[in-house]
Amino acid sequence: MRKITRLTALLAVVIPFAGNSQEKIDAAMMQKIRTEGLTNSKVMEIAFNLTDKSGNRLTASPGFMRAAEYAKAALEGWGAKNVAIDPWGEFGKGWELEKSYVAITAPYYKSLSAYPKAWTAGTKGVKNGEILLIAPLKDSTSLDAYKGQLKNKILIMEPATPTPYKISFKADAERYTDADLERMQNAKPAVQGPPNPNDTAAQRRAAQFANRGGGAGNPAARAAILLREMAKSEGAIGFISSGGPRSHDGTIFAQGGGAYKGTDPENALDIVVGIEDFNTIVRLVKAGTPVKMDVDVKTKFQTKDLQGYNVIGEIPGTDPALKDEVVMLGAHLDSWQTATGATDNASGSSVMLEAMRILKTLGIQPRRTIRIGLWSGEEQGLLGSRGYVKKTFADPATMQTLPAHEKFSSYFNIDNGTGKIRGIYLQGNEACRDIFTQWLAPFNDLGAKTVTTSNTGGTDHQSFDGVGLPGFQFIQDPIEYNVRNHHSNMDVYDHLIEDDLKQIATIVAAFVYNAAQRDQKLPRKPMPTPRTGGRGGF
Repeated sequence: MRKITRLTALLAVVIPFAGNSQEKIDAAMMQKIRTEGLTNSKVMEIAFNLTDKSGNRLTASPGFMRAAEYAKAALEGWGAKNVAIDPWGEFGKGWELEKSYVAITAPYYKSLSAYPKAWTAGTKGVKNGEILLIAPLKDSTSLDAYKGQLKNKILIMEPATPTPYKISFKADAERYTDADLERMQNAKPAVQGPPNPNDTAAQRRAAQFANRGGGAGNPAARAAILLREMAKSEGAIGFISSGGPRSHDGTIFAQGGGAYKGTDPENALDIVVGIEDFNTIVRLVKAGTPVKMDVDVKTKFQTKDLQGYNVIGEIPGTDPALKDEVVMLGAHLDSWQTATGATDNASGSSVMLEAMRILKTLGIQPRRTIRIGLWSGEEQGLLGSRGYVKKTFADPATMQTLPAHEKFSSYFNIDNGTGKIRGIYLQGNEACRDIFTQWLAPFNDLGAKTVTTSNTGGTDHQSFDGVGLPGFQFIQDPIEYNVRNHHSNMDVYDHLIEDDLKQIATIVAAFVYNAAQRDQKLPRKPMPTPRTGGRGGF
């Protein structure tokens, strides 16, 4: 009976390919990958080491380096070759938070859940100061009313439009419905246009641009920059900010507090609190009730080594004709500072490491070399993967290619949280549609079958796609990624879904194996034109 059951399972894998002989799928290997990935998984152990044991993984921080050293040791322990913590270029200062205590002391005492923004200075001991509410700034002349008044004050910039608390009537977590996936499957190639303002990736890029000083041409934005300079020069304690409308019910979204290059001065302390506490303070001050706070923040900058680092490792190819060609899988290892970046993106790094473990455990002898990349600086603009691509494959500013560009097959990325794979984005590469449809067939029963021509942005596959290399991101169930976890203090190990991560690692391992075994590299789109006016070509 057991033999019949196994034969039936293998036939179920083989049958979907009977009508199309284009792809040579090793059904027995697909079954082995499923068994190892779904039954003998180590993905949660890997995730524990990257999150709880490493802490936050802000690029160039001690936590990032702990995670990188763990990943390197794990890869070496599984038998990967050419494993290295690989410099990609100058990043800037490392930063870590060593202490943070924030509390209201008048008109009554209340401790606050609060998170300093990355790359901001500390207080040099406990400071007690009164809140000074800064009216919405129109331009630099708006600052005249506050000159000479900032010493020992804690500043709040009143938003031009108040952000009221809104009750949540909808569950945070969700999965794609069949109708959602059908719309993706039937999507037509999009006409390139300006970023959708409702797109999370577009919002993230805009925020990162602002953190690097972008938007300073706007009079109000310029005034805000001048206010921070004035606050430092006059001796203000720092700023209190709101994490925006998403920062509610104990969830706080905090990211970078300004520039981080080696020559940049320290940024003014900026502390993020939830919308409820922020609105409470603003209401009290506007009603004429003085609000005082204790603030004790200690931060540490690392300036000895300004390099950024990725983790790289390989399973060398064995086919004499193909071994110099490369199939890559990857995810960004860095996170923000408020939590341990479990779903953004320890989940992606964990499943990529697990995919490597699966393939090494099964003793595969790939025709092409399989290479993993765990990137840093993704949160600051795909910096680690862009730096790696530029030094290894091509310069996006000129589109001048290096020899490795011709020998590159494909790159597969995970960076949309803990949700299981439901399919894959083609990034407009329609020539891969039938290939990926066949590769997904053995995993249709696990919920993965959608292939969409749509593009998705905001993560490291764009670094490869941007220089004409096939780079792909998988479709994942959103779960609670955008509403609860993404860049928040809630992005911790407990928000990972074990069964989903097992499914992801299994499918990624199969895709990478199939790409490594094909007679040809994956098809490519036309080579992009140089983009000398863009941010490094991306």
